[in-house]
Amino acid sequence: MLKITNEIVDAIFAQGKLELPNEACGYLAGKDDAVSKHYEMTNVDQSNEHFTLDPKEQFKVLKETRKEGIDILAIYHTHPETPARPSQEDIKLAFDPNVIYVIASLADDTKSIKGFRIVNGEVTNEEIKIND
Repeated sequence: MLKITNEIVDAIFAQGKLELPNEACGYLAGKDDAVSKHYEMTNVDQSNEHFTLDPKEQFKVLKETRKEGIDILAIYHTHPETPARPSQEDIKLAFDPNVIYVIASLADDTKSIKGFRIVNGEVTNEEIKIND
């Protein structure tokens, strides 16, 4: 189970709305499945159907998380027009079996956010608990 604060969930949705019509993306970091920090990153694809994290930003975040003693727990992105579930493109491009893939849907006003493990093309749900 991944634990995320309301504040971070709100920030993901705010970033998603700001970057419309494209997908927004970033990292979630923390310890013991509890997210303490989020890192907004650039979607270098500038697409509403897929994303690629900026490699320079990835390197910077990895250095910062190591320095702070926290781990990358999840990669998040938004779906501007579709539900919070992995697309075929998301599944194909999920290369890290050690993280949770978090998807936030902007398709309606209900703030739908879900987590998934994607390993060798197999998708399993990961529970997300949102705390105050």
